[in-house]
Amino acid sequence: MSSNTRCSGLSDSEGIQRLVWPARSPDLNPIENVWDALGRQVAGQNYPPTNKNTLIRALTEEWDKLPQQQSMVRRVECCITLHGGHIPY
Repeated sequence: MSSNTRCSGLSDSEGIQRLVWPARSPDLNPIENVWDALGRQVAGQNYPPTNKNTLIRALTEEWDKLPQQQSMVRRVECCITLHGGHIPY
């Protein structure tokens, strides 16, 4: 059984909805810029993490604040407006 099959099965059993988009569309992939966004938020905190545990906690807190669904809507709308051309994300 491939990793993809296992992931798909788990996603289905947990009720996780997948979004379908064309291959080779990194600007439509919401995870592409997530590390940059998380890093900027964590680095800008008054008390930056000083060890692995506080880093994990800070990243988790910032992850929970990300407006993930809104970002995807903006990306798709921009892509439609540009007739499938490159979008600035």
